[in-house]
Amino acid sequence: MNVHADPVADKRAEAQTAEEGIALQEEQAKYDSAFATDVAMQNTLLTPRFYTTDFNELDAIDVSPVRADWDALIAEMEADPNKGHFKKTEAWDHVDWDGMDPALKKEFIDFLISSCTAEFSGCVLYKEMKRRGTNVDVTKLFQLMARDEARHAGFINDALREAGVAVNLGFLTQKKKYTFFRPKFIYYATYLSEKIGYARYITIFRHLEAHPEHRFHPIFKWFEEWCGDEFRHGEAFALLMKTDPKLTSGVNVYWIKFFLTAVYATMYVRDHQRPAFHEALGVDPDWYAHEVFTKTSALSEQIFPITLDIEHPRWQRTLETLHRANVAIADGKATGGVAGKLKELANSAKAAWCFAALYTIPAKRHDRPESVRLEPVY
Repeated sequence: MNVHADPVADKRAEAQTAEEGIALQEEQAKYDSAFATDVAMQNTLLTPRFYTTDFNELDAIDVSPVRADWDALIAEMEADPNKGHFKKTEAWDHVDWDGMDPALKKEFIDFLISSCTAEFSGCVLYKEMKRRGTNVDVTKLFQLMARDEARHAGFINDALREAGVAVNLGFLTQKKKYTFFRPKFIYYATYLSEKIGYARYITIFRHLEAHPEHRFHPIFKWFEEWCGDEFRHGEAFALLMKTDPKLTSGVNVYWIKFFLTAVYATMYVRDHQRPAFHEALGVDPDWYAHEVFTKTSALSEQIFPITLDIEHPRWQRTLETLHRANVAIADGKATGGVAGKLKELANSAKAAWCFAALYTIPAKRHDRPESVRLEPVY
């Protein structure tokens, strides 16, 4: 089929900086819907957040201990392997949004909005570091990552526009609540976000490569190259952590375990809220979660001294209990009144207990390689 040209989207795919990409997004903001923006504005335990940090501390980083790996990574990112990739081509099939199963449409739109918000939150954080910093090494890295994330968010928003529900990203920048994290927590959370993003996207891509009959939307065809950006960003945060051994030793190992547990548990619960989406993909959510956790754990051995024991008898059982508690919390909120509030509180306590149970499963320790650099192989 012939794809309708979208000159704004095409320019954004070629943008050299995050600022260019965001400016082009704002040109299209008049077409964006209040519904999608309202969803993206939500702040809950399961929704993507916007972060800010101590930029002076980030600016003081000395990458000398990892200079060779650092320069190689920056050169790879400056070569811009995905320039021009994030735009529709003749491979962009017609999408029958009106004929899509209502449950699938609702869950897929929720997936796209959540993904768009997560990508754009990274863009905002990275762009701010580039703006505030004076450290040439660090500002260069964050400029390049902000460029990539702006492209990702814009491309997802293009898919949403076809459904008539796109996110006003400029409005999010100004109005969404920001959460302050110390730089080390930004490292842990963002490193895991990038690596688990790679694991999620490549698992879906490989599955649909083998079962194309389940590819119900063309955006999944773009996931393989997309994974490359996610992977490189994770490599960058691994190098940042490698510059200071204290970040991955001592009491900080407990923080690493906390973030591993939180990221895995959040993904599990969020994905189990989308049964129609996973059924359409031909993917069992439990299988998918285990695949993603396995890949992410293997990747994170490059820098973290521990991995979670996802084969422990308590692991899967507790995740399932956590999911049921989350469903009950939502039911309590929907019910309202005293009974609904009591149900919400009781299951919030159960969810907290589940997280504690997951956190107290003994972690697996391992030796780390001298060089943290990896190549994507999945």
